[in-house]
Amino acid sequence: MFLVILGIIAIAVGFGVAKQPGPFQGMSKVIRTLGFVLIVIGLLGSCVVQIDAGQVGVQKLFGKIQKRTLTSGLNVVNPLVEVIKLDIKTQTYTMTGISDESQRIGDDAIRVLTADGLEVVIDLSVLYRLLPSEAPRLLVETGSDYVDKIVRPITRTRIRDNAVYYEAVSLYSTKRDEFQNRIFKTIEEDFKKRGLFLENLLVRNITLPQSVRSTIEQKINAEQEAQKMQFVLQKEKQEAERKRVEAQGISDYQRIISESLTERQLQYESIKAQLELSKSQNAKIIIMGRGNTPVILNPNEK
Repeated sequence: MFLVILGIIAIAVGFGVAKQPGPFQGMSKVIRTLGFVLIVIGLLGSCVVQIDAGQVGVQKLFGKIQKRTLTSGLNVVNPLVEVIKLDIKTQTYTMTGISDESQRIGDDAIRVLTADGLEVVIDLSVLYRLLPSEAPRLLVETGSDYVDKIVRPITRTRIRDNAVYYEAVSLYSTKRDEFQNRIFKTIEEDFKKRGLFLENLLVRNITLPQSVRSTIEQKINAEQEAQKMQFVLQKEKQEAERKRVEAQGISDYQRIISESLTERQLQYESIKAQLELSKSQNAKIIIMGRGNTPVILNPNEK
């Protein structure tokens, strides 16, 4: 449009110069011709619009949004329309307490109340994209700043609405996937009504209150101690069983020996032992005691 305006100005100047006497009067025709050329070039340039890959074009004529969208490539349009280019690629909106990862400065994590009345902090990423066919309606109903008007408020509201059905510890552990699927379905439906497609919803982190974290740590430590004590008790039981078996074996051995030894056998073994003693240099005196049992005395003993 700039060239068209410049061409109109050039034609006006050309007619003005033509009315003025002087040496420049002959240049009037040249100036008007240049003006016409600029207008033609400007109109031709305004009739062709290039839409890049991953974008869609929406036409606006005198404030009214046209229903027909422009796809990627070169498109011939009315030179009077304004073309608004919108991104239809997958976009990510992150709400977290980490400032360099969030779309907003500062802490943008979502704080929710659970069923047991505890405050839980949730870090979340939303993956979404604009539906090309819904781009004109989105501009009419919401405008180009649909991230702040749709994506952010709907996501935060639906998370708070659904968190009240879960207890804090369950939300952190066993019910995490269920919670993520639940909020995905509700947000997906809301997005679809507004011309957006929800691709994925990633619960990055769930932070419990410090008191709850301390309780969980104590519980884990207690469970570890209980497992350790159970191991020790099991080991002691095994050792006691080993000793019982050993004692039973000794008892059985002694019983078998006592049952197999007779009086004559004992006397025979005693005589053999005393004969060995009699061969010792320290045995000097042999006295036959009662029961024909020899007694060997050491003369060095007093």
